Amino acid sequence: MRADFSRNRGFTLVEMAVVLVILGLVLSTLLLPIQAQREIGFQRQTETQLDLAKKALMGFAQSQGRLPCPATAGSSGIEARLADGVTCEVFNGFLPAATLGIQPTDSNGFAIDGWNNRIGYTVTPSSQGGAATADFTTAGDMNTVGIASLTPDLRVCLSATGISSTTCSATTPENNYLINNAVAVIYSTGATANLGSGGLDEAANLDGDRVFVSHDIRANDPNGEFDHIVVWISPYILYNAMIQAGQLH
Repeated sequence: MRADFSRNRGFTLVEMAVVLVILGLVLSTLLLPIQAQREIGFQRQTETQLDLAKKALMGFAQSQGRLPCPATAGSSGIEARLADGVTCEVFNGFLPAATLGIQPTDSNGFAIDGWNNRIGYTVTPSSQGGAATADFTTAGDMNTVGIASLTPDLRVCLSATGISSTTCSATTPENNYLINNAVAVIYSTGATANLGSGGLDEAANLDGDRVFVSHDIRANDPNGEFDHIVVWISPYILYNAMIQAGQLH
């Protein structure tokens, strides 16, 4: 009697392919929430880092009578100053983690965000009456000039559409800017760290000038994808902290 093998046949290639496709869909469905949770965690970690950076900068100003200069790509996380020891090499660079003594940092000593990208830092270069030294990064200058005469000029806008110093200093701040006299801006380039290729708003934060953009993270923004996280130091908060420390009268 001949055996009937038809009942014991294995899966065909087509059936195996269908099974693999179904497994792939199931796995992707399970992994998406996990990735979303990871991104939320990275964002919260970054927000915490930026908050710590603000506190460290305030503490530095209270003890030194000035804000630190930004670090440069070659300064190993230390504030970059010229040979005179007074003048900042740049006013737009990286957060000087080594100078501030904050963690975490990358292998070169630069403060990093939740995505392991370097945190940016810009400090106002303004000086009263065209003086040679910048008021906010020169020890004792803020006290010498006096609160009434200090003119911090970093601006944080809501959009880069038609962005300019004039646009960002209009008389209707609720429609144009979040602050127009910040003394320092600290920012993360977000998950993509694409150095501005995401759109106009991201590019505005990386062009080296005194105007920045901050708003909710949006993938479908009119000005292109935006995932930067931007915080700043108000002059009034800085002045109050320095008065409390006896560095400003």
